[in-house]
Amino acid sequence: MVSTDPAAARPGEHLDHLDRVVTVPNAITLARLLFLPYYLYLLLALDRRVAAAALLAALGATDWIDGYIARHFHQASNLGRLMDPTVDRILFFVGIGGIIAVGAAPLWFCVAVLAREVVVATVTVILTVLGVEPVQVTWFGKAGTFCLMFAFPLFLAGTSTAGIAPLVTLAAWGFGLPGLALSYYAAVRYIPEWTRNYQLHKLAQARPVT
Repeated sequence: MVSTDPAAARPGEHLDHLDRVVTVPNAITLARLLFLPYYLYLLLALDRRVAAAALLAALGATDWIDGYIARHFHQASNLGRLMDPTVDRILFFVGIGGIIAVGAAPLWFCVAVLAREVVVATVTVILTVLGVEPVQVTWFGKAGTFCLMFAFPLFLAGTSTAGIAPLVTLAAWGFGLPGLALSYYAAVRYIPEWTRNYQLHKLAQARPVT
């Protein structure tokens, strides 16, 4: 997930563009979401695992593109800040769910990744509903997501690439284990930030109105 913080805009730049809906980054994010049913069709209906793995890898790899465009071409938007992490998590759940359905990756590994996502998403939603300032995604979280978005397609491809399957599966572990470790490390680092932001929110509410 790549942050598209409005602060990335040039000093003094008017920020009305943050309310825009139709932007290139938002279109890319929406396209990633719309391709997920086709991924499931390739995997579950046609059993074309290499093709499904390639598509899943492409959907994961394009995650950085929308953030890059938003930052460097001043196309950040409030909708994009909401859509990008939401689509990332949908991509994780749908992508990994399909992989679990065909038994293409160790179940414990899939559950470990999904459990972390459920916890982070739940805390984020609760704090957002309460009006607490969201926590910015850290480098560790981005790196963990990047690794995992390549690990799962490799696990999937490793079940259908005769001859080089052991090498593909080894590469999957090479991305997967560091990705899992980084993602959990990032989640642990979020705890004091969540706590601090919640305390600041409570203090702000407790201040008398003058």
